Amino acid sequence: MYDNTFQAFGMVKDILKSISKEMNLNVAGLDARVRLEYTDRSNFDAQIRVAGDILLFSMHSNIFQFDREHPAWKTSYIQKNKYNAYSGIINIYNFLADSFKYSRQDDLGYLIARIFINHENQYFVEGKRQMGMLFSNYGSEELTRTSLQNIIQTAVQYALEFDLLVPPYDTVKIATVAQAEAKIQHSRSITGKRLGFQFNSDDVLGNNSKKT
Repeated sequence: MYDNTFQAFGMVKDILKSISKEMNLNVAGLDARVRLEYTDRSNFDAQIRVAGDILLFSMHSNIFQFDREHPAWKTSYIQKNKYNAYSGIINIYNFLADSFKYSRQDDLGYLIARIFINHENQYFVEGKRQMGMLFSNYGSEELTRTSLQNIIQTAVQYALEFDLLVPPYDTVKIATVAQAEAKIQHSRSITGKRLGFQFNSDDVLGNNSKKT
């Protein structure tokens, strides 16, 4: 499982580099702010900046079993072999590019999808909106470069459509002197596309939305 997930993450990195190169050729001569920028952060982390957004792809180094309440346990694929319930995970987070640019350590990111990959290289994607609706194939389709490319393109599209919202007034109406100084010096007021970190899972196995 680890080997399958690590190999898939290598493909993720390669796809991100290819997408960046291709898109940048297409927008050559236009505003530099619309260019894509790929960064290989470590063996287990990579990111791509798209305009004002950063998509961070992070592979966990451990293997997990689905919790007993997860709808995956209801599939015939897992019921016939409990070992199929173990998988590696690649998480996809959406951050604002300015959060990294200005080192705003308290800014918020959002988990928009996670890719589960098991010992047979079977996979499914659990995620938000488009991410949760497109991939309902656990136990019937091996993970390929093409499927990963579709996942990444869908994640980029979702991030671009995920708007920055003004936080509720009551959450920002009081500030300390230290917070004001930090904002002036480092632009470190807490910012995120939604207030708080909440992942509403619209998973591909038909589970109802839930908070984690």
